[in-house]
Amino acid sequence: MAKQPKQAGKTAAGTDKQHVKQQNQQAAQGKGQQQYGAEFAAQTDAQHVKEQNQQSQAKKK
Repeated sequence: MAKQPKQAGKTAAGTDKQHVKQQNQQAAQGKGQQQYGAEFAAQTDAQHVKEQNQQSQAKKK
């Protein structure tokens, strides 16, 4: 694995240190949960999940 040049403010894996610090501060203040819940809900297709659950139940019978 070739070494990549180190970028200012990033870890060796490429994580933005400042972004992580901000997320940690928000989580400590209780703001992180709301953001996560909204993000998760925005990415979830409820109808698709219901269909998958129905198919799974039908296979069990």
